[in-house]
Amino acid sequence: MLHRFLAAWVLGIGLSMAWPGVMAGSVHERVQASKTIRVCIWPDYYGVTYRNPRTQQLVGIDIDLAQELAADLSVKVEFVDSSFASLVPDVLGDRCDIAMFAVAMLAQRMQHLRFTRPYLRSDIYAITTRSSAAIKQWADIDRPGILVGTQAGTFMEPVMAATLKQARLVSIKPPQTRERELEAGRIDVFMTDYPYSRRLLDNADWATLISPPKPFHVMPYGYAVKPGDESWYSAVDDFVARIQKDGRLETHAKRHGLASMVVQP
Repeated sequence: MLHRFLAAWVLGIGLSMAWPGVMAGSVHERVQASKTIRVCIWPDYYGVTYRNPRTQQLVGIDIDLAQELAADLSVKVEFVDSSFASLVPDVLGDRCDIAMFAVAMLAQRMQHLRFTRPYLRSDIYAITTRSSAAIKQWADIDRPGILVGTQAGTFMEPVMAATLKQARLVSIKPPQTRERELEAGRIDVFMTDYPYSRRLLDNADWATLISPPKPFHVMPYGYAVKPGDESWYSAVDDFVARIQKDGRLETHAKRHGLASMVVQP
């Protein structure tokens, strides 16, 4: 049993997976008792959960919807900085009660976390420079000598690793960013989803978007919670169903330029 605990802990899965029942208890009850919901976010996700570097204010669709969830539960929100790379250990390790930052419902994530019904979806897009001589269309991406960047831990990374046959994949880890590596010429193009593409198109006049000529890899996004707590899962999944029906999801999506991503009930 000790070996099982240590192995799980080293893998970042934590106590709850090593010894089921340890740290057990209803998240729903804890949220109601503390009058606080702890929400994991990735604060660099433009349009979704973005911390403005000038004002330090958090803005985005999931900042708004976290506040809507808190209002429905009559509690307040505490935002917890996370990332796609640390998502699973952060949720399973009880750093937060729910992850709300447009988390793609990848099979490997769903092995560890429980997801609500999807509320957004996005395909994969390419960003390159307007002056690029190498990348003019989608077909130019997978060619010999092309360096294709992806953010480490995002769903684009395994998708492109399985897709690219001739180009070389470059996994970009913080503090490096995809746009900085592209501007510096260390990659030729990077792959991203629709919200992050808006960041470049809204703020960088040197960037250009290349869309796939047909659906390439459309991925649903949901909210993630720790498995094994039916009451808490039902509370957040019912919330998603409500905002899909009562118009709140569409209203906040339009506010942040993400209306095309909304999943209707």
